[in-house]
Amino acid sequence: MDYVIRPVRAGEWQLVKELRLAALRDPVAPVAFLETYEDALERFDDFWRERTAAASEAGDGEVRQFVAVAPDGSWAGSVTVLIERPDGENVFGAAADVHQAHVVGVFVRPETRGGGVAEELFRAGMDWAWSLGEPRIERVRLYVHENNPRASAFYRRIGFVPTGETVPMRGDPTARELEYAVARP
Repeated sequence: MDYVIRPVRAGEWQLVKELRLAALRDPVAPVAFLETYEDALERFDDFWRERTAAASEAGDGEVRQFVAVAPDGSWAGSVTVLIERPDGENVFGAAADVHQAHVVGVFVRPETRGGGVAEELFRAGMDWAWSLGEPRIERVRLYVHENNPRASAFYRRIGFVPTGETVPMRGDPTARELEYAVARP
């Protein structure tokens, strides 16, 4: 694999925005993301600047976005890891019972899929979460739409297991998001 996996840098907001917009144009976007392309397109540049700075190494340490950078400098994919604490707010699902990480925004460009980029992005995100100091992260979780079998199969293949927890899909209470998790090694 010729990609460099690394955290975003605070000034790379235009690349973060471009990759997110590409993700939201993907055919599985309606079951993979909680945001639409149109909503993301309407966001001001300051939103993208703040989002990128917060997820960079210069951020507060509670969120980190990792990207796969090709030799030509283009970005092939990304994952974002949010830290959830029992005494803090959670982005999605029930309040945390333990100190945990939550993987969101998983995307790899279609032309790059199947080459190990997603696995490497997950490895970087999970290694970062496990490396954080006290209080230690006890598990890493994510949610996957019940109608996204390709993503579910990938998550199982890399070690995530269904927890049995589900939540209604934001915007469609008839659909369910399934929680998958990996316990601290």
